[in-house]
Amino acid sequence: MHGHRSRTPETERTRRWFMNRSLLLGGAAAVAAMTGCSAGSGSTASTASSSAAPGGMPSGMPGGNGMGPGATEVKYADFVGVTTDGKVVDGLYSIHSTDVSTDKVVQAAQAFLDGLTGKERKACVFEVDDDEWLAWSNVDGYQREGARMGDLTDAQRDLGYALLGAALSADGLTQTRNIMKLNAFLGDYNGGGKETLTEGHYYFTFMGTPSTTKPWGFQFEGHHVAINYFVLGDQVVMTPTFMGSEPTSATYQGEKITLFEPETEAGLAMIRSLTDAQRAQAIDSDKDKSGTDMVAGAGQDNLKLPYAGLPGSKMTAAQKRKLLDLVGVYVGYMDAGHAAVKLEEVAEHIDETYFYWLGETEDSSAFYYRVHSPVVLIEYDAQSPLAYGNESGGGNSSAGPGGGAGMMGGTPTQQHIHTIVRTPNGGDYGVDLLKLHLANDH
Repeated sequence: MHGHRSRTPETERTRRWFMNRSLLLGGAAAVAAMTGCSAGSGSTASTASSSAAPGGMPSGMPGGNGMGPGATEVKYADFVGVTTDGKVVDGLYSIHSTDVSTDKVVQAAQAFLDGLTGKERKACVFEVDDDEWLAWSNVDGYQREGARMGDLTDAQRDLGYALLGAALSADGLTQTRNIMKLNAFLGDYNGGGKETLTEGHYYFTFMGTPSTTKPWGFQFEGHHVAINYFVLGDQVVMTPTFMGSEPTSATYQGEKITLFEPETEAGLAMIRSLTDAQRAQAIDSDKDKSGTDMVAGAGQDNLKLPYAGLPGSKMTAAQKRKLLDLVGVYVGYMDAGHAAVKLEEVAEHIDETYFYWLGETEDSSAFYYRVHSPVVLIEYDAQSPLAYGNESGGGNSSAGPGGGAGMMGGTPTQQHIHTIVRTPNGGDYGVDLLKLHLANDH
C-alpha cells in the first residue's frame, strides 16, 4: 500500500467546484473567462454519447464534458473505455513481450521520486488502480493532485523533464515543453500574474511503484496537456494523451514556437488523397464545423462512439499508408520503440479504421478530423478562439489585446487546436492489461 490517502468525497467535491461554479457564474462564457479553454458544443453529439453524461448536457460542457471529469467522473472500477455501442470487443490486447526495454523510463521515474521530499512523494503516489487515473483535465484552473513543477527545485524539475524525455520521443518532449511555454505566453498575453497560465502549473502523479516487472504508471497533466503512461514489463500504453494550445504559434522569450503543423498537414494530405466519391463518404455534409467538435476529451472515458466516415477497407494501398502516416504523427510522440509497436497494432486493423472529417480542406481551414478503429481513436479539432486572437474570431476584447472569449459562437481557427489519442475497448490507462495481469500473472 502507498502512503497516499484515497480521495475523499470532500476532495471530489472540491474538484467539481471549479466546473459547477463556472456554470453558476454565467454558464459557458464564465468557463471561457476562467479557463481560457474550450467547453464545447459537441456538434457530433448525434453520433456520440457517454454513459456518464447527464441527460440533455451537451458534450464538452461541465458535467458532460470534454474539459474535465466534473460531476460525471467515471470510477476506475466502472471503467469500460471508448466503445461503439457500450460493448467491449474482446481479445484485442494481450500480455506479451515487445522486446522494447522500459528500463530507462523506470530508472528515470525512480530517480524523480527519490528526489522528492517525503511530503512531496506522499502527495503524488497512488495505487496502480486508483481513480486518480481518470481525474485529469485540460482546463487550466482545475484542481489537481501530485507534485507541481512550479513548486519543485530546479534539480527536481530537471529529473521530471528527464522522465518525460525517457518516456517520450524527442518530438514528444519538444511538443510538451512548447505547449507549456505557450501556456505561459497566454498568461503574459492576458496580463500575467495568473498562477495557472505558467510553465510551472503542471503536475506529476504516480500510480504504483516504478518496476520492470510489476504494473505501474505516471500521469503528467496541466493546461492543454495530459499524458497518461502505463507500464507493464516492456509494454507501454500512453493514452489518453491530450495535447492542445491557444495560440498555436507565437514568440515566447525570443523563441518562435509553432505547434500542430504535422497534425494539420498529415490530415490535409489524407483528405486530399481521396477520390471525390471517397471524400463524399469521409466528409460529413450534414454538419457544419462548430466552435468545438471534440467528443472524446476529458471526462469521456466511457464514451459510446459509432464508426463514421470512410473505412480503410475502401481505401487503396497508398491511401492506407497515408492513414498510417497520419496515425504515426500522434503515436510518434512516445518513445520510438513503443511507437513502432503501437503503429503495428493499428496496421493490423487498418481495414476497420475509419477516417471522418468536418469542415473545409484548404491549408488555412479550421477543420475537425477523426481516426477511429478498434485499437485507436484520434481527434484533431481547430476550435473557436477563447483567450487569444482577433475580433474576427468572435467574442469580446476582454481576453487581451485584440482578443476575445469566442466560446462556441466564435469562428474556429488554427490558432486554437485540441487533439487527443485514446485506446478504445478498455485499453486506456492500461486497464485491460492490468486486468489480464491480475487474472493470470499476479
